[in-house]
Amino acid sequence: MSEEKFPAAFAWTNEDGRTTSLVAGSSRLHKQVPVPHDGQVRAGSNTKSFTATVVLQLVAEGKVELDAPIEKYLPGLVRGEGIDAQKITVRQLLQHTSGLPNYTEHIGLENFEKLQHKFFQPHDLLVAALAHPAKFPPGSKWEYSNTNYLLAGLLIERVTERPVQEEITERVIKKAGLRHTYWPQPGDQSIQGPHPHGYTTGNLETGNVIDATEMDPSWGGAAGQLISTPSDLAKFAQALLGGKLLPPAQLKEMRKTVDAPLMPGWRYGLGVFSIPLSCGGVYWGHGGDIDGFETRGGATDDGRSVGLAVTALPGTFGDGEKAATAVMSAVDTAFCE
Repeated sequence: MSEEKFPAAFAWTNEDGRTTSLVAGSSRLHKQVPVPHDGQVRAGSNTKSFTATVVLQLVAEGKVELDAPIEKYLPGLVRGEGIDAQKITVRQLLQHTSGLPNYTEHIGLENFEKLQHKFFQPHDLLVAALAHPAKFPPGSKWEYSNTNYLLAGLLIERVTERPVQEEITERVIKKAGLRHTYWPQPGDQSIQGPHPHGYTTGNLETGNVIDATEMDPSWGGAAGQLISTPSDLAKFAQALLGGKLLPPAQLKEMRKTVDAPLMPGWRYGLGVFSIPLSCGGVYWGHGGDIDGFETRGGATDDGRSVGLAVTALPGTFGDGEKAATAVMSAVDTAFCE
């Protein structure tokens, strides 16, 4: 994967209890600095699996109904052109079939340098999304939108009367025994444990590359704020599939998928992708893309798990499609060979 020009790549695998940790490249651009084994990274959209798990725990507790309209839990909040909160269900939020516009397309991320140290409230992000019309009627198709998980986070807070980060920490991170995963507190722009630096395009117009390691991740929120390691993300997927975080009925709902045409054969459940393997079968996971880092991996039903991180988004240092494919085939190789 080094030919695809990521400054660093590192992976963690577990098969039959045998774990392997691999590193390649350098922690710093244009310098030779060792990459920490299983270092911490911004986990981006892997956060969605954690958020979905908490919502499904609340379903199991009888506090949330999966097929109830979101208006029931967030009255008066979701309004806009072609947007009817009585017709969008909790399930559709978790499955990306709500038709809600994606706030990350409307907050200026194409000029990351301007946003790098900016703090966002969830309400700011919601306003940015709802200023745009619905993409399609709820339930009629699949389209990825961070707004769905912004609302899932607000739903968790409304139902539990506690901050979403506290619920994710208590109900998922601690329960799964993840020792290197945490939700950065407001104002914390650092990565606390050993970590490589992450790089991104500061401004898409100029194409300049900047160090994105320190940033305010508040625009990620319940859709993408967590910090983790490849091994913790793999262990989380294993704990989830192994029934340690959800009762059987809710795990079954999570694994009901719809076609997610990002890559051939990909399908999306409630906060998890099902991704085909070249050696047969599928693995379940999510993956995350956030300025500076891309993470991929997950677990199979027979207990194999893989976590992989690279220290730039595909396309930062070359052909984005080639680089994204290289990351996915590295995960496939780790599972299959």
